[in-house]
Amino acid sequence: MNIFDIIGPVMVGPSSSHTAGAVKIGNVCAKLMGEKIDSAEIYLHGSFAKTGKGHGTDKALVAGLIGMACDDIRIPDSFEIAKEQGFRFTFSNVDLGDAHPNSVKIVMHGISGAAVEVVAASLGGGRIEVCRLDGVSVSFSGECPTLIVHNVDQPGYITEVTSVLGDQGINIATMQLYRMHRGGEAVMVIECDDEVLPETVEILKGLEGILKVSYYSPV
Repeated sequence: MNIFDIIGPVMVGPSSSHTAGAVKIGNVCAKLMGEKIDSAEIYLHGSFAKTGKGHGTDKALVAGLIGMACDDIRIPDSFEIAKEQGFRFTFSNVDLGDAHPNSVKIVMHGISGAAVEVVAASLGGGRIEVCRLDGVSVSFSGECPTLIVHNVDQPGYITEVTSVLGDQGINIATMQLYRMHRGGEAVMVIECDDEVLPETVEILKGLEGILKVSYYSPV
């Protein structure tokens, strides 16, 4: 634990979990989309659904999705600013089962027609966890540069991806592997010590057996 776990982040309040954490979830989702978001369906779970409105969770999520930071004084006006930018959004409540009580599912649609679905939780003190991405269980915090690589579940692809990163001088901090079922689609979640350059992401996208590559940068 560090001092920021105790006093919380620099933010527009009132809550580090329901407001600042919600902004950060929106930020991470927008970066995972990888293009301008045209619209989003936002589903609130647990405490987010029950008490989120009073804490400004709805406005905080939209603020994050349109690129505001946790300390942006415009967060209370995010709905109006989003609408001015042509960003459409809806809110609903949902039961995500045994998910963390401060959880949200966001389904985003980009200007190209692509869609990305994220389930994330606000853990307190402005910390978050991304729990699901496009229906696949994952776990990352958004604190590090992170690659999410979807690949065919066959031997050799992990070696190819890590070899590319090694050749580019990128050190892997953590690596998690997930799959829907044997021989189907698998996912690598790779948190890195260094920023991954766009050309490196393009090299990964071009590898045989790689289905999709998403990149999140905390910068």
